[in-house]
Amino acid sequence: MSSAYAFHITVKPNYLAQQSHPEKGLFTFSYTVTIENQGDVAAQLVARHWEIEDAHGQVEKVDGLGVVGQQPLLQPGEAFEYTSGAQLRTPAGMMSGHYFFVAVDGTRFDAAISPFVLQSQDSPPDTLH
Repeated sequence: MSSAYAFHITVKPNYLAQQSHPEKGLFTFSYTVTIENQGDVAAQLVARHWEIEDAHGQVEKVDGLGVVGQQPLLQPGEAFEYTSGAQLRTPAGMMSGHYFFVAVDGTRFDAAISPFVLQSQDSPPDTLH
């Protein structure tokens, strides 16, 4: 992929203690994603793919159109930010995935979302394998 199609994706996870129920094995997290078009060509985010893994290695795959009900068209230099959430059955886990884009010139490409850790304040630091 040339620099014409360059997206930078950052994620900031947050444990939501008030929406979690550790006694029932339910841990709730939010994550704020910033998607920045650092390339030379405008492109529209069409779909998402997430892999959510808990501390036991159980993986849930989530695919869907857009993000939070939107399919933003990002011009060069523009950024889009949104917040969403995930639930785990363990106090820690990891998420990763990719976004599928279509550029205004018709080029289709994926932009990787690097793995990031979801961790409650109660989980020991070595919870993940």
